[in-house]
Amino acid sequence: MVFSLVGGATLCGAAALVLLLISTATDHWMQYRYSGNASNQGLWRFCINRKCHAHTLTAAFWDATRAFMLLSVLSAFAGVVLGFVASNRPRSSRVRTGGIALLLSGFFALLALAIYTGVMVDFFGKRYIDWRFSWSYILGWIGIILALGAGVLQLCAYKRSIAEPAPASVSDS
Repeated sequence: MVFSLVGGATLCGAAALVLLLISTATDHWMQYRYSGNASNQGLWRFCINRKCHAHTLTAAFWDATRAFMLLSVLSAFAGVVLGFVASNRPRSSRVRTGGIALLLSGFFALLALAIYTGVMVDFFGKRYIDWRFSWSYILGWIGIILALGAGVLQLCAYKRSIAEPAPASVSDS
């Protein structure tokens, strides 16, 4: 049972990693109309009529959102690697460390998306009528749920493995 719990947590963490990576790298966090043209933006650039440009505005919220999303991706990667390495040894402290890394990943992404949401609702809500959050942003929220779930599953697997008695070795019989 414990092996499948660690494996499930690692699989869930891998899915979270993929979603957080896609969310961080793509340009569809927000869609809006700018001078009648369809526009979208991500963390790194904005696009108007499919012509993309790097963000030139250096605001603290952009830097904070980017930094927290990058920390989230790195933490998720560490959690998945630790879970995979320790998947055949659930008593290993690597399982616990991987679970903590995945929880941190979810927390970092939560901070990033909360900052982005707060600033964008305030900014776009006052300036544009036709705007909405887009699929990259939504993938970020799904990644948060998966990362937190994977972290909890890995910690539960570790807790369960240390609560069970150690299996008897062949030489003990």
